[in-house]
Amino acid sequence: MLTTDDVARFHDQGFLALESFISAEEVERMRTIYDRLFAVRAGRSAGDQFDLAGADDEAREANLPQILNPSRYAPELLRSTTLARAQEVLAELLGPDATVGGDHAINKPPRNGVETPWHQDEAYWNPAVSYHSLSIWIPLQEATVENGCMHFVPGSHRGEVVPHRPIGGDPRVHGLEVEPGVVDVSAAVACPIPAGGATIHAGRTLHYTSPNRTADHRRAYIISGGAPEEKATEPREFPWQAARHTARAERANAARPAGG
Repeated sequence: MLTTDDVARFHDQGFLALESFISAEEVERMRTIYDRLFAVRAGRSAGDQFDLAGADDEAREANLPQILNPSRYAPELLRSTTLARAQEVLAELLGPDATVGGDHAINKPPRNGVETPWHQDEAYWNPAVSYHSLSIWIPLQEATVENGCMHFVPGSHRGEVVPHRPIGGDPRVHGLEVEPGVVDVSAAVACPIPAGGATIHAGRTLHYTSPNRTADHRRAYIISGGAPEEKATEPREFPWQAARHTARAERANAARPAGG
């Protein structure tokens, strides 16, 4: 799917924007599945559906609804053209041993979708592991600056994982943000793309999406994957992970089988 220039640009900049990744027909099929999953809050009791940017209060509308592992609740996603294309891209960018690791979906509500603050995906992961990974972000409608397209800091994937905290410093919030004042994002690049396009970014690439100021939902389906994991050569600690005490984690723990 990718040209030699695409591959070189990804490794140099830490991200890539593609105008076309899946067909219009596949967008419609994926969007139908996506809207159904969010309508029924699939995975809520298991801790897979939650408010990424809020306290996840049952009595309040979610600021930024997210579903982890949507393919667990819609297995047809595992047989999609989207997944097949993601596997192709992983092999082209990270080598033949790279495989799809998981998926999630983020839905910015119309006119009240908050921003997704600057962060690195690796800040969410196990600090004892060394990753060679990427995420493929696919909008199921046009992604614009007005509704929350992706922004990246070129070259930021070459650095280490910087200090993070729960969004707003609130330990009830699952989502993470870079500690204020830690990074310079003045060189950030916005990446508006059509429905069915994709942005691809490395696990340490700093990225952000703006609020949704439009009258429609901003639907994003994300596939992540990478080369086989290895033990980190240097010990690391991500104290911001232990700082969170979320309703989402409580539901996940309650749903876990005894002894599991």
